[in-house]
Amino acid sequence: MSIADFVIVRLDPNVDIAPFDCGDTDLNDFWANDATIYQKERLAVTHLLASRAGETTEIAGYFCLLTDKLVFDPSDREKRKFWSTFNKKNKIHFNKHRKTYPAIKIGRLAVATAFTGKGLGSCLIDHIVAIVIAMNNIGCRFITVDAYKNAFDFYLKNNFDYLSDDDKNEQTRLMYFDIKRFVS
Repeated sequence: MSIADFVIVRLDPNVDIAPFDCGDTDLNDFWANDATIYQKERLAVTHLLASRAGETTEIAGYFCLLTDKLVFDPSDREKRKFWSTFNKKNKIHFNKHRKTYPAIKIGRLAVATAFTGKGLGSCLIDHIVAIVIAMNNIGCRFITVDAYKNAFDFYLKNNFDYLSDDDKNEQTRLMYFDIKRFVS
């Protein structure tokens, strides 16, 4: 199976959505009950990965994107060193210290159980990176995600880093991907 066997399209909120099961109740519920509403309310835009094979369209996966920002509070003395290290690690150079960094958030990303283990999740990440790079009329440095515990390794494998260790004992962790390494 190749990514060429699929098409990625924006969810049409005026069309009934096809059934979807990725084995995660929260992600299935978002698809069934919230994706269309979020899109109509302009809170997030959902894209679906659909199979091209056969007479019926099968949803192999989906992701939704929304705007985000990484926030730095300069009044927090304990965090100043953290953000100084963050700036150096990501080679962010400028005279004035920023209080926010523009980002696009992956609100949800899921692959149907029938399609897991085929690399489609990584293909969706590659597609998201391409979307953000193509938005060259808008400043956006990072892609963020509040990753579920069972997806930490997936995001690490796809070049995301943990933002900090503050949430290391939580069920979700804020992770980021630096777009700058792909554009000059």
